[in-house]
Amino acid sequence: MIATDLDGTLLQPGGVLSDRTRAALHAVDADVVVVTARPPRFVQDLELTGTAICSNGAMIYDLTNREVTHAQTVPLDVVRKVSAALADVIPNVGIAVETGVEVLSEPGFQGFGPKNPHRTLELLDHVFEQAHQVVQMLAWAPDSESDHLMEIAREAVGQHVTVTHSGGLGLLEISPPGVSKAATLESLCNTRGIGKDEVIAFGDMPNDLSVLGWAGTAYAMGNAHPLVKQACSNHAPPNTEDGVAQILESLFKL
Repeated sequence: MIATDLDGTLLQPGGVLSDRTRAALHAVDADVVVVTARPPRFVQDLELTGTAICSNGAMIYDLTNREVTHAQTVPLDVVRKVSAALADVIPNVGIAVETGVEVLSEPGFQGFGPKNPHRTLELLDHVFEQAHQVVQMLAWAPDSESDHLMEIAREAVGQHVTVTHSGGLGLLEISPPGVSKAATLESLCNTRGIGKDEVIAFGDMPNDLSVLGWAGTAYAMGNAHPLVKQACSNHAPPNTEDGVAQILESLFKL
C-alpha cells in the first residue's frame, strides 16, 4: 500500500496533481490511499480512484463511488467544552467546525483564505446549533506559531480530543479522541489483510507523524516540517519536484 498526504506531499503548489505523479500512481502494483487533513469535497476533483482517509482520520471516502463510508465525530458537549477551554488559554482564538459537508465558523475565525471558503455565523452558539455533526474542530489564533499553539492546546484539552496541525499559521486541527491518520489507516489495512511492513508512507507536516511512525517505510518530503524530517530516515525530493513520483518510479522500477 502507498499511503500519501496531499498538500505539500503529493500535490504541487496550488493543489495540482502533475501528469508525472498521476502516471506513477496508476502504474504502481499497490493500493494507493490518500491520507489527508482535507475533507472529502477537496479530493473529489483530483480524478483519483480508490480510498481517501480525510479530516485527519475522521472520515473514509470512496473516491470511485464518491461517497463517505465511515465517519467519526466529536460529541457536541465535547465541542463546547473544548471551545471554552481554548478560549481560556489562547487569546483571541477563533473556532470553526468541519461537518464533512462544510465549515461553519464564528466571526473571530479567519484561518482560511479565499480558496477555503467557510460560512460565518453571528455567534459561536449558532455554529453549534447548525452543525449536524462535527468531524473536526478548527482553532485559529492570529499571528501565532502553530507548534507552540499546539503544545498549549494539547495541555489544555488533550484529554478530550486529538490536537495537531498541518502547517497553517496559527491553525490547529482537532479530531475526536483517539482519531488520527494512522489509527484509521491501520484499521483499513487490517480489513484488507495488509501489514504495516507493506505500507510505504509519504508526508510533510506534524499531522502526518502518526502515519510515518506506523508505516513500515516512511518518507519525509524535502520540503517537510523539521519535526517530520527528524522522524524519518528516508527523505524524498520536495513536492515541487514530484518527489513521491520519483520515489515510486525508483522502488517499482517504473
